[in-house]
Amino acid sequence: MPELYLLLGGNLGDRTSYLADACKSISASVGIITQSSKLYETAAWGKTDQPAFLNQVLEVQTKLSPEEVLQKIHIIEQELGRVRLEHWGARVIDIDILFYDQLVLQSQRLTIPHPQLHLRRFTLMPLAEISPRLVHPVLEKSVEDLLATCPDALEVWKYEEEE
Repeated sequence: MPELYLLLGGNLGDRTSYLADACKSISASVGIITQSSKLYETAAWGKTDQPAFLNQVLEVQTKLSPEEVLQKIHIIEQELGRVRLEHWGARVIDIDILFYDQLVLQSQRLTIPHPQLHLRRFTLMPLAEISPRLVHPVLEKSVEDLLATCPDALEVWKYEEEE
């Protein structure tokens, strides 16, 4: 079964609940979650005048094609209340496909591996936690090597939920 890596993120509302709900929906409609990173918090990337994000990476075994995965994650985002108003804008949930096995795919709707993942510390840190030796099929570098050379200077830290 193909191994799929997804990045979950959000910066509005009860961020931890939205991520947890997304995980439940992914388990129900996309595949079996075999690994999940801890939650990481970071300042907004791209459009910076918004609340901090929580992010998490999941490794999922799926029987779905990449296009079917994309369709399912868009449905999950909609069901959780995602509204697409502006590029890189604030949102309750965002789910991105990072890798689908070692597939390299570029279509009008989907690019795999995710074209920005090597430039984003908030993606690489949780990914390195669960799969540091995973090799990027285009850049031919491991996730831990990509993290070590990542140009992104935004601070990313493990999220500690307030009690």
